[in-house]
Amino acid sequence: MKQILVLTSSLLLSAPALANVANNGVDYPVPADKFDMRNWKITIPSDINEDGRVDEIEGVAMMSYSHSDFFHLDKDGNIVFEVHNKAITTKNSKNARSELRQMARGADFSIDTHDNKNNWALSSHPDADSFSSVGGTLEATLKVNHVSLHAKFPEKYPAHSVVVGQIHAEKDNAQIKAKTGFGHGNEPIKIFYKKFPGHKMGSVFWNYERNLETNDPNRADIAYPVWGYTWENSEEPGDSGIALGEEFSYKIDVQGTMMYLTFETERHDAVKYEIDLSKGIDSKDSPQGYEKDAFYFKAGAYGQCSVQESHPVWGPGCEGTGDFSIDKKNGDYNSVTFSALKLNGH
Repeated sequence: MKQILVLTSSLLLSAPALANVANNGVDYPVPADKFDMRNWKITIPSDINEDGRVDEIEGVAMMSYSHSDFFHLDKDGNIVFEVHNKAITTKNSKNARSELRQMARGADFSIDTHDNKNNWALSSHPDADSFSSVGGTLEATLKVNHVSLHAKFPEKYPAHSVVVGQIHAEKDNAQIKAKTGFGHGNEPIKIFYKKFPGHKMGSVFWNYERNLETNDPNRADIAYPVWGYTWENSEEPGDSGIALGEEFSYKIDVQGTMMYLTFETERHDAVKYEIDLSKGIDSKDSPQGYEKDAFYFKAGAYGQCSVQESHPVWGPGCEGTGDFSIDKKNGDYNSVTFSALKLNGH
């Protein structure tokens, strides 16, 4: 197994990883050979150097990085993201992920992760000119191969689901402390695929999170349907839904303060939404919405079937041992394949 240099935002470490993925004795290229990885960081559900933190790879290291379990190309040159339910994850999340995070700075580590130049803003932001861009675009074509099968509380919304794309707002403790109404690190969009084990079809929908403080009882995800149902409906969606292995596309296009969403697939009509992110989505939301936040895109497989049980919404008690090979055999994992992924038109 090759040793490569993995570059993170805080340190350099030597970690075992596969520079090429072997499949039946044949070496295939790494994701960066087929997709533009210059402005992405990958978070995978492992701690190879045993420092107690989830592994993150970015910068020049992304040009040669692949992982045989979590992040690699298949035989057709598509990116495969896989993640099991029980695994190390990021500091503020109970859900493990194999997921890309937009890094506008690329390999320029003189720019801090949380600096404006590494994020983008709406035109409504008073310092919009200081960001990497005003607005941005994320386009993807993908199929969900598998979602987690076993949940102690299948009636809880996140059970049997995976997030395949999102816009995340930067968490800014200074803004939170100053009570500006911004900097909470919420998500104006998360794109879900959800399928119950006994169903033929799954559903695609997206959630908007009200931009409120963590302890605000109105801070909640509001689900909007695309194909099939939202997470409030546990019925079989039938032919109106999307099957495992069925390809679909999404485009998130933010211009000025407007978020334009387009969802397309061969069997169904296109679905479109227009949302002004500088205004509250309803009477319970902040009146200014996400007007003065900083943002970045994410894409991949962000597992929602957490092994956590206690949270009334986010604790479905999904099964998992923490060993990827065992959990994959048992069906306690998520798998997503992207055939196209474009950031800001590149």
